[in-house]
Amino acid sequence: MTSPLRLGIAGLGTVGVGVVRILRQQARLLATRAGRPIEIVAISARTRDKDRGVTLSHYDWEDDPVVLARRDDVDVFVELMGGSDGPAKAATEAALAAGKDVVTANKAMLAHHGQALAELAEANGCALRFEGAVAGGIPVVKALMEGLAGNGMTRVMGVMNGTCNYILTRMQHAGLSYDEAFAEADALGYLEADPNLDVGGIDAGHKLAILAALAFGTRCDFDAVELEGIGAITIEDISQAADMGYRIKLLGVAQMTGRGLEQRMSPCLVPAGSPLGQLEGGTNMVVLEGDAVEQVVLRGPGAGEGPTASAVMGDVMDIARGLRLPVFGQPAETLAEARPANSPVPAAYYLRLQLIDKPGALAKITAILGDAGVSIDRMRQYGHQDTSAPVLIVTHKTTRADLNTALAAVRETDVVLSDPVAIRIEEV
Repeated sequence: MTSPLRLGIAGLGTVGVGVVRILRQQARLLATRAGRPIEIVAISARTRDKDRGVTLSHYDWEDDPVVLARRDDVDVFVELMGGSDGPAKAATEAALAAGKDVVTANKAMLAHHGQALAELAEANGCALRFEGAVAGGIPVVKALMEGLAGNGMTRVMGVMNGTCNYILTRMQHAGLSYDEAFAEADALGYLEADPNLDVGGIDAGHKLAILAALAFGTRCDFDAVELEGIGAITIEDISQAADMGYRIKLLGVAQMTGRGLEQRMSPCLVPAGSPLGQLEGGTNMVVLEGDAVEQVVLRGPGAGEGPTASAVMGDVMDIARGLRLPVFGQPAETLAEARPANSPVPAAYYLRLQLIDKPGALAKITAILGDAGVSIDRMRQYGHQDTSAPVLIVTHKTTRADLNTALAAVRETDVVLSDPVAIRIEEV
C-alpha cells in the first residue's frame, strides 16, 4: 500500500468523536477501500481534558486549530468546530493557503463564505469537501455533483431540519401545542444552543443555499434565502390542514425561474400521501428534480454522531482515492451571480380565518378574494364557536402579491377576529 493519508481534526464534539470512532473501528476496511491507510496525527478542541468517551492521548494536541491546519504532517484538515466565522474560518483558510485538502461539516461557513473559500481552494489546487454540511448521512452533495451531473436541475426541495420535523409531527400525532412540542424537543436535547437556528429556519436555510449553488451553478448566497420559521404554526393549522388532506412541513425550495433564483425556507403544506407528507420524526428528505432524471427522493438521518461522521468519512475516502472535483461542481470562477426572484412562482394557498358569526361575513371575504383575482378551490366552515366561525379556504394557484392584496383588505373588514393565516401549498 502507499503512504497513509494523515488527518488533523479540529473539533471534538459529537461529530468529531464519531469520526474518530469510525477510523478506529473500520481502519482495515477503510484502508482496503481507499487503497491506503487513513490515520489521525493531531487533534484540536476548546477543552483538552474533557471526557469524550474515547481515548485521544496518542494523538498530538494543538491548542490552536490554525497551527494544526498548517502542520507539515497533516494532509487533510478536518474542520468540525462550526460557526460561520472565527476559528473555523481562520483555520480553513490557513489549511487551504498551505495547500492542504479540507473536509468540513460547517454549513454556516459555506453558506456565508462558500464562494471565497472555493476560489481559495481551487487557486491552491486543494479539495474542499462538505457532504456532512447538508442533511447529515444523506449523500445529496455527491448526488448533485456526480450522479446527476448530466442533468439540468429544475428544482431542489426538502425537509432539512430534523428538529422542526420532530416538533411538527409531535403536534400532529400527540395533539401538542407548538410550545409543548418545543419543550419536549428541548428536553430531549434536539435543539441548538440558540433554538432559533432550528425553529427559525436558519440552519435549514444554510443547507438550502449550498444545494442551490450546486444545483444551478450559482454563487452561494444565504442572504437571498427567504426565511420563515415554524413558531406561528398552531395545533389548529396542523389538524385542519390534515382534515383537508395535507401535512405541514418546514420546506426548503430552490428553483430557477424566469423571475430569477427562488430560494425559500418556510412552512408549506404538502399532500399527506406524498413522500414528504409521510416523513416522520427527525428524519430528513431531499427531493431533486432534473430534466433527464425527473425526480429522485433521498431520505435518511439528517444529524447525529454516526450519520454526519459517515458523511465526513465519505469525503475523506474520496480524497484518499485521489478524486478531485471543483468545490461546487464547476470552477468557482464560472459560478454565476444569481438574480434573486422578485416573487415566488404562483401556487395554491391554505387560508385559515376566524370570522365573526353574523350573516354576510363569509360573502364579504369571498368577494374580497375575487376582487383581488384569487379564486377558491375548496372551502370548509366548521361549527360555530361562541360568536366566531372558523373557515378554511384552499385557493387555486395565485401570486403572493395578489394574495397579499386580498389579505390586506380582509384585515380592514369588520368580520375577522384575528389575523388570517396563509400557508403556501407546494406541489410534490
